[in-house]
Amino acid sequence: MGQLIITTNMSLDGVVEDPDGHEGFEHGGWFARYGGSDLEHWTTVETKEALSAAALLLGRRSDEWFATRWLSRSGEWADRLNSMPKYVMSSGEEARWSNATVLDGVGAVDGLKREVNGEILVYASYQLGQALIEHDLVDELRLMIFPVVLGAGRRLFGATGGPKGLHLVDVQTVGSGLVHVTYRRG
Repeated sequence: MGQLIITTNMSLDGVVEDPDGHEGFEHGGWFARYGGSDLEHWTTVETKEALSAAALLLGRRSDEWFATRWLSRSGEWADRLNSMPKYVMSSGEEARWSNATVLDGVGAVDGLKREVNGEILVYASYQLGQALIEHDLVDELRLMIFPVVLGAGRRLFGATGGPKGLHLVDVQTVGSGLVHVTYRRG
């Protein structure tokens, strides 16, 4: 049975929007600006995570974003991401990244979790993440917290129909300023 894991970068106040600054958000570009020299350590954590995962689940826009940036890359992390099975939540549009299957609706995720054996990572898809949290489909959250309060922007955690209990599994410092926090569904 697959374990659905949302793994994302966020500001201290929970903003996940426009980390690279290419979306036009007034506070965009926070990833490199506040990650600095810690990004080398961040890469080690992310590579290790990808190497142990069975699949990726992405929203349509994230699939497009990753495809344009990762298909031309090589190396251990890129090779793993480009070759692993991907599932893209989309209503009618084709997937752009390699080795991808389109899923139609959050209801398909239950079947995906039964089909995939291992970790299914959800990258950079905050709208999908909110829907998965709301429907109690998320088994674990891995949050890489950057040392900045942006004060505005789209956040991973939106309104839910009720409380979603979690318990802390791990906290580690990454480099000298990033914090990686892991929570599991309670």
